Amino acid sequence: MNLIIREAKIIDPKSAFHDQVVDLLIENGIIKKIGKKLQNPSEFDELKRDNLHVSEGWFDSSVSFGEPGFEDRETIANGLNVAAKSGFTAVALQPNSDPVIDNQSQVNFVLSKANGFATQLYPIGALTKNSEGKDLAELFDMKNAGAVAFSDYGRSLENANLLKIALQYTQDFDGLVIAFSQDANIKGNGVANEGIVSTKLGLKGIPALAEELHIARNLFLLEYTGGKLHIPTISTAKSVELIKAAKAKGLKVTCSAAVHNLVLNDEKLDGFDTRFKVSPPLRSESDRKALIKAVNNDIIDCITSDHNPIDIEHKKMEFDLAKNGTIGLESAFGGLSTVLSTEIIIKKLTSAKAIFNIKSEGIAEGVVANLTFFNPEGKSTFTKENILSKSKNSAFLVTELKGKVYGIFANNQLIA
Repeated sequence: MNLIIREAKIIDPKSAFHDQVVDLLIENGIIKKIGKKLQNPSEFDELKRDNLHVSEGWFDSSVSFGEPGFEDRETIANGLNVAAKSGFTAVALQPNSDPVIDNQSQVNFVLSKANGFATQLYPIGALTKNSEGKDLAELFDMKNAGAVAFSDYGRSLENANLLKIALQYTQDFDGLVIAFSQDANIKGNGVANEGIVSTKLGLKGIPALAEELHIARNLFLLEYTGGKLHIPTISTAKSVELIKAAKAKGLKVTCSAAVHNLVLNDEKLDGFDTRFKVSPPLRSESDRKALIKAVNNDIIDCITSDHNPIDIEHKKMEFDLAKNGTIGLESAFGGLSTVLSTEIIIKKLTSAKAIFNIKSEGIAEGVVANLTFFNPEGKSTFTKENILSKSKNSAFLVTELKGKVYGIFANNQLIA
């Protein structure tokens, strides 16, 4: 596709054009020229938007789409279109479908369903067979088929020896192990952060200790085995300190935080609204502030929407019985813009590429165009009309967000 992007402010510290307002000329998907008031030699299509900003394409390290098996929640096709319109040129798909993505054929299936879309899909293979935590899945075969990491989404591996073996085995092929960290026994039947709010509401609490204990264990295992470990969606101040100390030791550990844990706290549970039932749970305001500080200080390496569509039958019910999860692609940028600077947001929405070994070229002449378009200014209320996903379980409904995403240019396609 041939396109001229007019009067766009570049947000890319690695680019020679960072913080400049320029035109970009794209020919056959390649950025051919960047400069002021470029001529349109061949009547290329033009893209102009109010206060247009352009960054390297965003990557979300944790999305769930449901397909295969839960197409009523979301399909891969619609999920990728939602991601594109939300500013993401690439997403890592969690294996929590039915059947679970735990073998080479399942990886090939989701890749085939994602072929030809503007947004690139990178499958995450299950760490254990059927994500049951008993036996390792076919990790090497899935890596060869295109899996970028291995995770049992939303489930901690209670068997410490199995995680030890996984960390040792994956070193042979530079594999990335993702370890969701929440001790199931300490969590028990908890449904909300253990604290003043859960006590007041009569909800069974999930202590911060449930997360922190497993993170400490997993870091000890990493120190023993070596390898690469990614700890997703941390939620407590102590978790930040544990990971900070591990990084100071030189361990190859990275971590993410979810948008909703950075923007919202457990006071949202006051009305027993199940849209706010997530895992890990929304924590205290002091935990939320600790996460924000950790993002700004680069202890938290990346931010994910942790997009998880849930059908209405499993959300519109008693708080104790409802499933965990919120959709998050559509509201990710707008929510983050209320608590973080634009440059930090872009950094944390692109830095996971290096963690997952995904090529990143930035914005320069002669490179393949992989771009996200947005406006960091302006405020609006997020409503059901803004939801593009099949499921509507958004924790950000009727919330004031900041900024606007215009779309993307990726895979030689414009979605804007």
